[in-house]
Amino acid sequence: MSYKFSLVIALAPERKIEVLDSLKEMDYDPKKYEVIVEVGKNPSENRNRGIQKAKGEIIAFIDDDARVNKDLLKNAEEFFNQHPEIDVVGGPQLTPKDDSFFAKATGCALSSFFGTYTMSNRYRLGELSLNADETSLTSANFFVRRKVFKKIGGFNPLLFPGEDPELITRMKQNGIKVAYSPSIIIYHRRRSDYTSFCKQFFKYGKVRVLKEKINKKKIGLVFLTPSLFTLYLILVVPLTVIHKIFLLPLAIYFIIALIFSIAISLRKNILYLPLLPFIFLSIHASYGLGMLYSMLKPKK
Repeated sequence: MSYKFSLVIALAPERKIEVLDSLKEMDYDPKKYEVIVEVGKNPSENRNRGIQKAKGEIIAFIDDDARVNKDLLKNAEEFFNQHPEIDVVGGPQLTPKDDSFFAKATGCALSSFFGTYTMSNRYRLGELSLNADETSLTSANFFVRRKVFKKIGGFNPLLFPGEDPELITRMKQNGIKVAYSPSIIIYHRRRSDYTSFCKQFFKYGKVRVLKEKINKKKIGLVFLTPSLFTLYLILVVPLTVIHKIFLLPLAIYFIIALIFSIAISLRKNILYLPLLPFIFLSIHASYGLGMLYSMLKPKK
């Protein structure tokens, strides 16, 4: 039996699967899609097994801790019908309204330009783009025509996280057309505590170096900037002993962080204001530290 969609969900053995309840509530014919849950410690291998089992024309990847919009598949089908030249499309992963206070504050930081620069499109409703890239898409909400995997293979099991940016870059390098649609929406839980939040961005920075090596690309300034900033933070105290002028970049950073924090808090929740400057700093420093670690650790 063939389907329009195969929904592949990668699940770690120790995690609960939350997404199934919202999948049952979708406004879409259940006979037109299948759900494939693959359990294992390596998400890339899980997804690749799901790809092998999939019978759908389009394979959709949804994270296990997400809640999907009820029109997700209807909007995805409509998009592919309107744009037959597009082989891959994804959409935003918004912060759920019932997330914890800390999680919602981090969601605001992630969706801001200062927090994640162009990657903020991943976490907010952006503009329709028929020429998207890894800055807008993640495998948490990702639709791919099955024929694409026959052409370029699946997810790279050497990477986690970072397996989705590598795959998207490889798609673009092979001439596959990738799009972003703000109508294809899921709600994705953020990290509920500070430690796991920092670990998440440390890992993002850590795998960036390997990802670019695999894609045979140089690390762009967008991704390199946090590591330069983190290096500055490490050296700022001894530099200040030399001259107070070295405190100026840090002062400018916190002024910008405060401006963004005030603007976000006035729109969302004024109680986020004390947290947001610290969250911005944690995003940038954790990512930068992860990249520095990857660059400087002894090569095996």
